[in-house]
Amino acid sequence: MAEDQDESQKTEDPTSRKLSQAREKGQVAQSQEVKHFFVLMGALLLVGLFAPFITRRAVEELGGFLTNLHTIPTDVGTLHQMMSDGIGTITLVMALPLIIFIFLAIAAAVVQFGFLFTADSMTPDLGKLNPLEGVKRLFSLKSVTELLKGIVKIGAVAAVTALVIVPEFDGLDTLPGVHADEFMSLVWKLALRILIAVTVLMALVAMVDFAYQKHVFMKQQRMTKQEVKDEFKQTEGDPKVKGRIRQIRMQRARKRMMAAVPQADVVVTNPTHFSVALEYKPESMMAPRVVAKGMDHLALKIREVAEEHDVAIVENPPLARALYRNVEVDEDIPAEHYKAVAEVISYVFKMQHRAMPRAR
Repeated sequence: MAEDQDESQKTEDPTSRKLSQAREKGQVAQSQEVKHFFVLMGALLLVGLFAPFITRRAVEELGGFLTNLHTIPTDVGTLHQMMSDGIGTITLVMALPLIIFIFLAIAAAVVQFGFLFTADSMTPDLGKLNPLEGVKRLFSLKSVTELLKGIVKIGAVAAVTALVIVPEFDGLDTLPGVHADEFMSLVWKLALRILIAVTVLMALVAMVDFAYQKHVFMKQQRMTKQEVKDEFKQTEGDPKVKGRIRQIRMQRARKRMMAAVPQADVVVTNPTHFSVALEYKPESMMAPRVVAKGMDHLALKIREVAEEHDVAIVENPPLARALYRNVEVDEDIPAEHYKAVAEVISYVFKMQHRAMPRAR
């Protein structure tokens, strides 16, 4: 009951991380019908290209053997040599099909899910030895679906084969008078037509089944909303923790910024909503630089620090708003504000020079 409830809660599509973890465990969408299609392709290739040569050699070898059967010695050494030659010939004949089928088996896997090697898929699962679990799998929806799919597939293959063979029944009465070479040629052509028809059918079956297996796999990999949140916390971090870290960074940056206000040459204000502190050292700077800026409460705090350290404060609302919105802290002011800022700094420097004799 709890398991069914958990399945019903899996409403979210799997994340790329979930799919990657499943792939590492060898869990991927794959269809056996695709493998069957590739096997048929291999059989079609062998029958279409190599069957005439193989059958011709077989007829020649068998014909020569039967023709000269009475001249063959029956001693142990000769029989042993004949057996060795026969096994060697069979091995050579079977080597090519074996290589082709191994290559096609690998190709069938690569086409479906790419190159994948994982030790998890080869690790024995002791749970599969449980008879109760075996009975559950035997009568599961997946097993019933596979059984019905197999019945339909066998019926379709039988129907296609019948469509190819039935028209050939009219020529059966002529077969007894056909030469062996011609008989083998007829069998080869018929087998080739059957394989072509069945391979085309299996191509359609493989495409449909792979799409179905992909759908089932993605459904199995679905996640609950809580699993998505937990994964996000693991990969991106807890939002609360990230928010706290961001808050601490902002506080530290604000402290550094406020510590730079006493070194400023002028604070341009709105006068209450914006404050921008500028520093300009002609001997080392190409242009004035924003060392602090703030809005509302922080703007008032910048003004207070500036007043405590005798930093000039100039009210220029348009310039204050423009600098606040367009220039970041520790950045030089852009060229379009040179003229306005130069007037402010020039005014401040003049006021400082006039104040110096009075200070003496």
